[in-house]
This record gives sequence, C-alpha cells and structure tokens, in this order.
Amino acid sequence: MSSPKGSQIQKMRLPVYTRKGPLEVPSPSEKDWSKDDEEDYVLKDPDQELDSLPQPYRMINKLVNLLFNRSWEVIEEKEAAREAERSRIQPIVYPPLVESKLNSMPKCMAISQDYVFIGEANGFSIYNLYNAKRIGAWEKLKVDVASIWATDLGSEVLIAPVDEMGVIRLFYYYKESLFLIKAINEVDDASKQTTCVKMEVSLGGDFAAFLLQGSRDVWLDVYKLPKESWLKEVEYPQLTANAKKKVRQLQLAPRLKAPWKSLQRSRTAMGWALGRITSSRRVSGSTKRPSSMLPTRSTWMGSGRRSHSATFHFLLPSCIISMPTEAKGPSGVACVLGIHWTGSHNFFLYSLHRTLKDKGDPEGVWPCAAPIAVSNRSSCGSYLVLACEDGVLTLWDLSKGFPLGVIALPEGCFCQSIHFLKYFLVHKGQNVYPELPLKSKMKCLVLCTDTSLHLVEAEGTRGPTIRVLAERPVKYLNEIIRAVAPVPALPGMVLLFSQDGSVRLMDVAKPQIVCAFAPPRSYHLVVPWNPVFVVSSHRPCFLLQGDHPDEIEPTHDSRNIQNSIFYFSFEAYPLLKNVLGNVMISQSDFTDHTAFPQTLPLEERCERFLQERVQNLGKNAMKEQEHWNRLRRYSLFLQKREPQ
Repeated sequence: MSSPKGSQIQKMRLPVYTRKGPLEVPSPSEKDWSKDDEEDYVLKDPDQELDSLPQPYRMINKLVNLLFNRSWEVIEEKEAAREAERSRIQPIVYPPLVESKLNSMPKCMAISQDYVFIGEANGFSIYNLYNAKRIGAWEKLKVDVASIWATDLGSEVLIAPVDEMGVIRLFYYYKESLFLIKAINEVDDASKQTTCVKMEVSLGGDFAAFLLQGSRDVWLDVYKLPKESWLKEVEYPQLTANAKKKVRQLQLAPRLKAPWKSLQRSRTAMGWALGRITSSRRVSGSTKRPSSMLPTRSTWMGSGRRSHSATFHFLLPSCIISMPTEAKGPSGVACVLGIHWTGSHNFFLYSLHRTLKDKGDPEGVWPCAAPIAVSNRSSCGSYLVLACEDGVLTLWDLSKGFPLGVIALPEGCFCQSIHFLKYFLVHKGQNVYPELPLKSKMKCLVLCTDTSLHLVEAEGTRGPTIRVLAERPVKYLNEIIRAVAPVPALPGMVLLFSQDGSVRLMDVAKPQIVCAFAPPRSYHLVVPWNPVFVVSSHRPCFLLQGDHPDEIEPTHDSRNIQNSIFYFSFEAYPLLKNVLGNVMISQSDFTDHTAFPQTLPLEERCERFLQERVQNLGKNAMKEQEHWNRLRRYSLFLQKREPQ
C-alpha cells in the first residue's frame, strides 16, 4: 500500500558499531595508524568509549600490553622450570678428598701406576697419586705442554708430552729418575718444523706411532721401542750407586743426539708409501746413553691434498691377517697396525713384521659403505668399532676374526666418540665383573653429535642391540654432555661431564644417576665444555682441575691465579663402598645356570634343556589325564541335558 501524499517517514540515522577487519588484533606498527581525521574515528566497542585514546597513544598502549604479555609468559616459563627443578630428585654431591694447589694452570694430565703427570708452563711435573706430593719436574721448554701421554711398561713408565709447537718428546721414568730419550720431530730450521697431531702406543709399549703434519703432507711414523735395552742401561747406574745415597729428586739425562737414517718414500696408487724399519746405530762419543736407547722407525705417508688426519690402532695377533711363522711374535704383543684416513671408506691393515723386501701395500683392507668417521679399540685389544658418517656401526671381534654385527644409530644421530666398557653382568641387582674374561661379548658407549648417549651391546652370533641412556636435553640445556669417561673400578659406571661443570656418575644398567662430584663452591671448572680430568684405569679414583674465579682480575697476571687439582676417591664415599666391595663374581656362581643360563656353552644349554623337558614329562602326563577327565565329565553332563 502506498503512503499518503505529502506524508514522509523520517529516517533516523543511528550509530552502528560494526567490527571491521580481522578478528585478531594485528601487531602494532606505523602502517596501522589511522590516516583519517579523529572526527571520523568510530569506536569499535561501546564499553571502551571512555577509554579511547588518540594516535599515537593507541599504538603505545598496544606495545606496552604486548610487552607485558610476553614478559608474563617468560616469567611463567621460568617459574615452571624452577618448580620442576625443585621437584626433581637431586643426587648426592660428594666433595673431593684431596686438593693439590698449583702455581700455574695445568694444561693436561695423565696417570700411570701411582704417578700423576701434569703438563704445565715450560714442562711437566710428577706427583704422587695418593699424597699429592710433588716428586719432581722437567722445565726446559720455552712454551707450554699442550698434551701428555703416559704408558705403563711394568716397573717403568713411558712419557710423551707434546708442546704448543707440536714437538713430541719421549721420556723414560724409572725409580724416580727421568731420562730423555729423544725429541721425535724437533728440527733446527723453524720453517721445516712438523707438528705432531696424534700418537698411539701399543699395549705393553713395544711400538709407538706418531701422526705428523708438514706444510703439505700428513704421514705416520711408527717406531719399535727397545724396552729391554732401556731397562738394562738405566739399571746399571742404579746398581753402582751407593744405597745410602738414594736419589729422591728427578735426574734429567743429557739429550741424545744421533743421525736417524732417512727413509725412502715411494707413492702408491692409493697415496701411501711404506718406509723400511731401520736398524739402530750406536751413538759415537756417548757413554751414558748409547744408541740402543733409540727406537727403530717405519713410515706410512698419505697425500696432504686428500688426507688431513688419520686414526690408527695397534692390534694383537689374530686370524684376521695371515703372517708367516717366522714373523709371528709372542702373544700379547701388537703385530698389526690399523689405519683409516679422513674421508676414506677403507680400514687398512699393515703388518708390523716387515722386511726390506716387502712392498708398501697393506696386508688387508676392510671396505665400508660410507666414509669412516670414528673408530676405537678396546683396552684389552680384542674388539674394534668402526663408525661411519651415515651413523652405521660395525663391531669386530678381533680375537676371533669375525664381525659381531652391524647396527645403525637412531635417525639424526651421528657418532662423536666411542668408549668401551669392561664387560659386566647384573647379579642380584648389582653390577659385577666375571672372574674370568668372556669371549665375544662387548659393551660400549656412543656419544653422538647431538649430545645423546647410547649403549651398544653385542654377544657372539646374536645381533647387536642399542639402548638410549640419555636424550639430548631440551629443557635443561646446562645438562648437555660434553665428555664421557668410563670408570674401570666400578662395573657399569661412567662419569658424565656436563656443560654447566657438573660431574655425575651414571649406572648404565638401570640407567640412573648414582651420585655427583663437585669441588668446593669457591672453585669452578676452568673450561666446563672441555674439562681437564683423568680417570685411573687401576685405582678407584679420578682427578679434576679447578681454579678460583674470585681471584681473576682484569689486571691480574693469569700465571699467579691459584689453580688446583682435586682428587676424588670412590673408596671414601659411603654410597660407593658397597659397590667396590663386590665387583667380582666367582666362576662357580657365574656358571650357575639358574643365575646366568645364557653364559653357558650351547651344547651344555641344550643338554640342560633336554633334561628339564624329560623331568617335566611326568608332570605333563598328569595334567593331560586331568584334562581328559574334565572333558569326559563335561560330555556326560551334556548327554544328560539332551531332550529324550
């Protein structure tokens, strides 16, 4: 119906508060400023009419609110982390037993027998392991000692310090007397100076290998060490000396100087060359240290363009490499040198019993599907692990001459270091060592590049297994594992050195943290991500370096800062006394099939299995008769219920 003429409906304009744009509030920025006049501003929410602010105060308000919200989220996260930290079960922390204060910062440490060798400025010092008494020192260098090795030769110790210039020297320590054998790579011309990158001494100290690097090439020098000659020569002055005037201070023999025969090097297709083992010469004009103190040498050389470094191991006699009868040495003496170069897929095996007529080719080559990244040999010399760059591990039983298996690390994990554990068993809830060594059984720890820790086990023909001991920490980044050190005195125990400087003892069988170790609060680790420590292989103890942070001043001389070496003895802590008291299981208990049936030989296990089955035949016959009787009664019951 049309409206009457002349009448009009007045339209009223009411304010409409409509929401424009997306629902969420975008982050404030200059581009969000309104370009319209303030008169055209429409309030989006009627309740905020009194709270409206003109520009640019609205943007400032948004920034303040955003900053407040984000700050509150950070506060809540930190509070949740503190609450979780308080709720966590903290391990018992044990202090050190002895503190040895040093005048200079120690660079490195090594333990052999009852002596501690500490590399310092201008040389190294020797301390008694138990009373921390300084026995003597050798301070004849112009630079600091960067690394040091010590090898037990029985009643003697072979010491090999490397200074910051890369020069390595051999020392012979016998009855608290120190003898300098030779500087391996020291030259008069500084432009021709080579650097020692790595070194390795065979079990028993019969051979030594040094990886040297020059301006373009990297090569490996291998020496046969005349231990018997050394012992005879150092014993002679001991026999003639007066017993009442026993020398307590270290005596340094004059440096031996003798021309070492140069070795001819011939390149092969693989970029290798093998030098000949030369016979030692007698030093003219020297009556105290004849040339029998000098070892004999062989050289393996790699191309510097491709091979930048190498890893090498001395291997014991086995069926892996067939050698002539006349070349075989006594048992327990290394006879093979295994080498793999950086970026190489092959693991080369060289015999240490070579003649002048032998060629430079290796006696054996183990190819791998990917380049070998890390390798390690067990302390007993029976097992070898090759870790490739693709995360695959190959486990070898060197004594038997066959691989224990191949296993891959979890996806995204790559091997950083390998640490062998002395094989242990869990007996009545406690880790123990078998009284006699087991064959074809190994356990090792693998620290990955993502700082996760894994336990790899292998046994005979069974396939190897892998188990995660510690994941990469996500919430507690200060617990990132930087170093791992097995403790031979404690079965199945390993020390974990974290980024925050904490030292924890883990039981890998459970796995769980048993306890922790820390210096006094006034000290801290010098370099938490690369701690200076050493674990004794024969004594239940380890040493750790620390210094006073309060004494470090910008103008203070770093050489006068108080440094300390802390001695931790596992025998001094109540929680570990019981473990040290029962670390061995007898052979009779070990062969008990009720405790360890898997340790028996296959024939004996089959025999016992058949005997158990025969004994159970009578019990099974009785159970079978009872079962038939029940079936018969049930069938009679069903027949009675059927309708007639």
